[in-house]
Amino acid sequence: MPNVTNGSVEIHVEDTGGDGRPVVLIHGWPLSGASWSNQVPALTEAGYRVVTYDRRGFGQSGKPADGYDYDTFADDLEAVLEALDLRDASLVGFSMGGGEVARYLGRHGQDRVHSAVFAAAIPPFLLKSDDHPDGGLDLATVESMQADLRKDPPAFFDGFMTGFFSAGDDLKVTEAQRQEALGLAAQADPEAAAQCIAAWVSDFRDDLAKVTVPTLVIHGDSDGTVPLEVSGQRTHEAVAGSELHVVADGPHGVNVSHQDEFNRVLLEFLAK
Repeated sequence: MPNVTNGSVEIHVEDTGGDGRPVVLIHGWPLSGASWSNQVPALTEAGYRVVTYDRRGFGQSGKPADGYDYDTFADDLEAVLEALDLRDASLVGFSMGGGEVARYLGRHGQDRVHSAVFAAAIPPFLLKSDDHPDGGLDLATVESMQADLRKDPPAFFDGFMTGFFSAGDDLKVTEAQRQEALGLAAQADPEAAAQCIAAWVSDFRDDLAKVTVPTLVIHGDSDGTVPLEVSGQRTHEAVAGSELHVVADGPHGVNVSHQDEFNRVLLEFLAK
């Protein structure tokens, strides 16, 4: 289908079509909408209309010099929903994509939204500081990661994707699956990817306070990238009535490592 445009930036969209209830899948860093390849067939088989898109700077979307903040990301998501006239949609955000879900709901409201899913997602507030000592990522680490990425993107992505799919020292996917993810990462603009790292420590607490639609939180208990205790557990506590599913021995990339469990839990939630 034609790309969706927000301002001057083209957002690459894939839409399975059909008259089923729409499910919008929002990918993690540094991947693209293609990272949902283990979920799209299961969702379409269950009768849903599935929409994926590439975040600006990633995959086949436009790669502008700036605009890598969550207000802009949420506006990109709004542009996709409006262009496709999606209503009664379920928004599923993985990792960084969970930030889009939270900020979209906080910034644009819930009129188009049926339900929300936060999968291994970064909300409510990853920043670790004197004012927020329970966070998981301090600014010095953010700056160090940005510098390392800018210095040698392939090496940085290689190490990152190993941790992404590992529980402790154990890689929970095949090497072929890890390489597939690295191939998606290679499509990202390195500067865009570096700027996004700073966005990870955005504060989504006010956004989550506005969420009243049915919400699922799914997170691996061995996620070394976005720890359950810092993010998933706290998002569950922040959204009244939300459901929490913890994947035993699940790394960050739990939608790949534990595909069957992830899909089962997601489909059961969407069917409610």
